[in-house]
Order: sequence, then structure tokens, then C-alpha cells
Amino acid sequence: MKSNIVIFWILTAYFLIVAAVYTFWSIAAIGHIEWAGTLAILLSGGLTGFIAGFLTLAHRKQGGTLVEDLPDSDIDDGDPDIGEFSPWSWWPIVLAFGAGLFVIGLSIGNNFWLAFLALPLVPIAVVGWIYEYYRGHFAR
Repeated sequence: MKSNIVIFWILTAYFLIVAAVYTFWSIAAIGHIEWAGTLAILLSGGLTGFIAGFLTLAHRKQGGTLVEDLPDSDIDDGDPDIGEFSPWSWWPIVLAFGAGLFVIGLSIGNNFWLAFLALPLVPIAVVGWIYEYYRGHFAR
């Protein structure tokens, strides 16, 4: 985590320096500040500053040295158990199909009927995916 904190603080300083150079360069070239690029670079610096500050506070709050900061640790020493995933489950495919049809219905003109037909598939797929271990062969 220490290396991530250092990288994000370096990125913050980099974006702030680039914003100053960009602002000076735009004033020298066109006579006024070009606000779109200046604000985009400044906000990128703000975002990396927020992330660096959060990581600094989180590291300070955890106390002690984390596994990934030890020089003699392996890559797999700090990986947590993420969860249980069903490789045979069809519900993620149903959810992706329903969400895709919904987005297509909204994005292509005059196809709101497709979005309304696809909208019920999304909660059905979410509920099916959540409760797939409560019925059938894999019930607990």
C-alpha cells in the first residue's frame, strides 16, 4: 500500500505541475486561459489527490505493516478469500442479456418498447442469481 500511496502523490504533483504549464502555455499561445483543458488536468490532479489521501488515511488507520509491504512476502500471501462463485450458473448471462437489451432499447431511437420488455429480466436475473443456492440440487 505504501507504493500505491507514493505513486498517487507523485501523480498528484505531476498533474498540478502540468496544469500550471498548460495554463501558462495557453496564455502565451492564444492570449487567454483555455478552460476545458486546464480544468480537466486540475480535476485529474484533484482525483489522484483524493485517492492518495484516502489511501494514506486507510494505511494509518490499519496500523502495522501490511503483507504486501513486506520485502520477503510472496504475491499470494496477502490475497483474501473473495467468495464463492458458481461456474455452472446461467444467471449472469441472463442478467447481461436483460441489461444489454435495456440499454439498446434506450439508446436506439423509438425503441422504448424494447427497454420496457427487457426491464423485468434484470430483477428476475438478480433474484435468480442471489437465490440459486436455495433451491434444487445445490440447496443448503
